[in-house]
Amino acid sequence: MQKQWTAVIKPKKKLLDLNLKETFKYRDLIWLFVTRDIKTRYKQTILGPLWFVIQPLMASVIHTLVFGNIAGLSTDGVPQFLFYLAGSITWALFSGALTATSNTFVGNAHVFGKVYFPRLTTPIATSLTQIFNFLIQFAIFGVTAIVFAFLPDQPGFKVTWVAALTPLLLIQLSVLGLGIGIIISSLTTKYRDLQVLVGFGVSLLMYLTPVVYSANTVGGKLYIALMLNPVSPAIELFRYGWLGAGSTPWMYWGISWITTLVVLFIGIILFNKIEKNFMDTV
Repeated sequence: MQKQWTAVIKPKKKLLDLNLKETFKYRDLIWLFVTRDIKTRYKQTILGPLWFVIQPLMASVIHTLVFGNIAGLSTDGVPQFLFYLAGSITWALFSGALTATSNTFVGNAHVFGKVYFPRLTTPIATSLTQIFNFLIQFAIFGVTAIVFAFLPDQPGFKVTWVAALTPLLLIQLSVLGLGIGIIISSLTTKYRDLQVLVGFGVSLLMYLTPVVYSANTVGGKLYIALMLNPVSPAIELFRYGWLGAGSTPWMYWGISWITTLVVLFIGIILFNKIEKNFMDTV
């Protein structure tokens, strides 16, 4: 009687042999990675999960002092602290997903070399962890907005219907960070110095994104170039939705979604190609 195997592991022979269905079957493992990342990240820190709160608040304080009070940049008539806090938490979602997933192969080589599971589960779990971080920071943003609403002599702000698009904005920013991150991760298996440039590149990109300034402060071709940055429309829409500040660049948001999906597709293909023999180069 011929034996019936419950699972068959085969080498990937085609570039587009992504086998995303198998990755979905490992969704329990993805959730396990998410909980592991949340527990271990702040396990040996003094303040623990409070860092989720402290980081965006401190960044917003610094941005308010430097860009709001010293540089005098416009915040579209809304409280400066809220303006910078909205930009900080949305940018942190994207940059956190990008930075964390850019180290997937090198940082998990000790695990990948011992047991088989779809490698794509690791960066997906990392991106989901960043969404969890964002939700905590978003709660702080909401509490801060309520406080400012009752403070006297403060500029007003309003919540618009665009706020209902927040889940789509979160998905886009995390997916974009995931796509760019796994591209970098795939390349760093051979070119290690790219990992050193990630931090510098992310910092530079922040100033090419309306995080500490409003897109309304620039115009003409510079505005077009700014909005072609796929992160910019998402941040502008988030601010407009929850503060009524900024603009609603719908056309550029559509372009940024196309860019996001293309980057993700390229990233998955490259990730799929590299994972076949990355242990030989890591």
